[in-house]
Amino acid sequence: MSTSPQDSSSLPAAHGRVTASVIQGTIIAALGGLLFGFDTAVISGTTEALNSVFQLTAQTLGFTVAVALIGTVIGSIIVGKPVDAFGRKKMLLLIALLYFVSAIGCAVAESWIVLVVARFVGGLGVGAASVVAPMYIAEIAPGSARGRLVAINQLNVVAGILLAFLSNYVLSLYVGADWAWRAMLGIEAIPAAVFFFLIFTIPESPRWLVKKGLVENARDVLEKLGVVDTAAKIAEIKQSLDGNGGKQDALFQRRYSKSVLLVIAIAMFNQLAGINALMYYAPKIFMMAGAAVDSALFQAVLVGGTNFVFTALALLVIDRFGRRILMLIGSLGLIVTLSVVAWQFSLGGAANGSIVLIALLVYIAFFAFSQGACIWVFISEVFPNTVRAKGQALGSFTHWFMAAAVSWSFPVVAAASGAWAFGFFAGMMVLQLLWVIFLMPETKGGSLEDIERRLGHG
Repeated sequence: MSTSPQDSSSLPAAHGRVTASVIQGTIIAALGGLLFGFDTAVISGTTEALNSVFQLTAQTLGFTVAVALIGTVIGSIIVGKPVDAFGRKKMLLLIALLYFVSAIGCAVAESWIVLVVARFVGGLGVGAASVVAPMYIAEIAPGSARGRLVAINQLNVVAGILLAFLSNYVLSLYVGADWAWRAMLGIEAIPAAVFFFLIFTIPESPRWLVKKGLVENARDVLEKLGVVDTAAKIAEIKQSLDGNGGKQDALFQRRYSKSVLLVIAIAMFNQLAGINALMYYAPKIFMMAGAAVDSALFQAVLVGGTNFVFTALALLVIDRFGRRILMLIGSLGLIVTLSVVAWQFSLGGAANGSIVLIALLVYIAFFAFSQGACIWVFISEVFPNTVRAKGQALGSFTHWFMAAAVSWSFPVVAAASGAWAFGFFAGMMVLQLLWVIFLMPETKGGSLEDIERRLGHG
């Protein structure tokens, strides 16, 4: 989705401008994305300790990691009705509570069952946050800056991953081995509590207020958000809400089949690249290549930093180069780097840890620059207005379902053969390259309605 090149101050008053309230609401809501990323990656530094404390097998370790993703799948599916019934702000408060309860539960767990339940609760929060945080930001942002502001949430997700890796490394140095894993999982309670109290300082979404008939409340919020002609804006929101005459269109029908297949494909390939295997098991992978525990945790920090830098870089060029070009570049890079890692693990004891580290850093750079940046943009563009919410839910479900499957199975496959695990990911990227070349449409430029016509929906 491209944004207008005009400065927001030159737009008609009804469009609004980026005020302090808009920036405040965006930053605070995006903390949900930061905690999303932190919760996703923090488990990576604890897997060895959890193996020892709870006597886990490869199968039960995989389930311990994947149970949060099961919660994420469920959270992303069930949040739709509550967020419309109770509002965006109340759901953000609930998400903060879920993060807090999960962190405390993991930190004090004395049994594997308690740990698994606590991680499932955190997964519910992640799934809900992946829907509610960007939705809230989009609904308070002026049209001229919506793309840039919503992108802050995605950048915060990556920043949360980096913060988790860095926190794990620091805690491993300064906290005793018996308590380090508890501190790693429990420290998330602090930012979760801060997030909870900050939410009270932001307004409710004006779109939700208008939908509930609270027009005067919506007018007050719109004034705080910098909209001068609030009457015109409220009329625009009402027209948008009534745009389809209240009718619901079915997603799974012939006219949308191309978009459905495109979204399922990009969401599946996103996880078949092995990204969550690396995010959840980065230190374990580096130890498989011969690194010591503290060195492996530091190398995970390098992975998180590379991910952050190249995600930020991609956000600067995605509208200039287009989605297909980034995906083509990324596919080629992922094939080469994953093949190098598979080759190294095939050498067994002769594997070179430095080569594995360099290959995985280059891998994460290619992934962040392509799949990491493109997936949610592409999913939001290929469905028409009538079924966009359903289409995005389908993409999110596919993404998280595959993430759970890959994360659950990776320890089992890697225990048998690291070479086979990374060789499989490389093979999937060959298929992705073919998909991009022959089937993936370019969606840059033009309006969403233009894309509808290009894909045969109009």
